[in-house]
Amino acid sequence: MLVTLVLSLALMAALFLMIFAAVALVQDRRLFKSAPKDIQAAALEHEEPFQGARAIGWVLLTIAVLLFPAAFLYGAWDGLRHDFSFWQFAGRFLAMLYLMKAFDIIFLDWFLLTRSHFYQHYYPETEGCAGYHQFGFNCKEQFIRMIVYPFIALASAWVCTLL
Repeated sequence: MLVTLVLSLALMAALFLMIFAAVALVQDRRLFKSAPKDIQAAALEHEEPFQGARAIGWVLLTIAVLLFPAAFLYGAWDGLRHDFSFWQFAGRFLAMLYLMKAFDIIFLDWFLLTRSHFYQHYYPETEGCAGYHQFGFNCKEQFIRMIVYPFIALASAWVCTLL
């Protein structure tokens, strides 16, 4: 269980690293696709905060994206090493996915978007957008992911039991 919690924390860190790198360093509007529509429309292109910021941001984004499969591969390898059953694998993967989703909803969507003024610090032109007060603006996407996660966990557990 400890490994599962540590891997879940790694997924949360990767998710936050992605947001930070995209918003603070890369500052490319194409990376705003998950933001509320009015914030996307109000966000302007910005100059690099400092020389090399975009390059550093893209490196951090790449590392963050690679952390996702790495966490699941380590979880699978650890489970194989400890002779996990199908249901133990499924439970691990499901816990990792749902803990990451809870972090996404509570920390990123609620706290970071609606309470902290994190985005407004880097995109001051978006100050006053209604999207900052619309917790749950992406409920449909979140709900779909929450329905799909058990199938992903079961499929991953099945693959692991074949190894």
